[in-house]
Amino acid sequence: MAGWYELGSNDKGQYSFVLKAGNGEVILRSEQYDTKASADNGIRSVQTNSPLDARYDRKEASDGRPFFNLKAANHQVIGTSQMYKDAAGRDNGIESVKTNGPTTTVKPV
Repeated sequence: MAGWYELGSNDKGQYSFVLKAGNGEVILRSEQYDTKASADNGIRSVQTNSPLDARYDRKEASDGRPFFNLKAANHQVIGTSQMYKDAAGRDNGIESVKTNGPTTTVKPV
């Protein structure tokens, strides 16, 4: 089963999206956007940039847990992963975003 995006808003009227893998697990989270149109642009940016390995910034949190950011061509972060137990988990997460990111399925939350 292919992945999908879920787009929703919070009680302050800000929009955000998550990218889910085919098993329903969240593999990427966006920032908060002021408008739905901006969040839609963020999704299109993930669709465009997710297949490109150079767009992934592999990082470690202050406690040493690995995670990654997906960046657009202008180097702006468009999505952040969860924290992983090890680098291999992070790398598997990147591969999942590469696979599922191009999907055009967007579901409202």
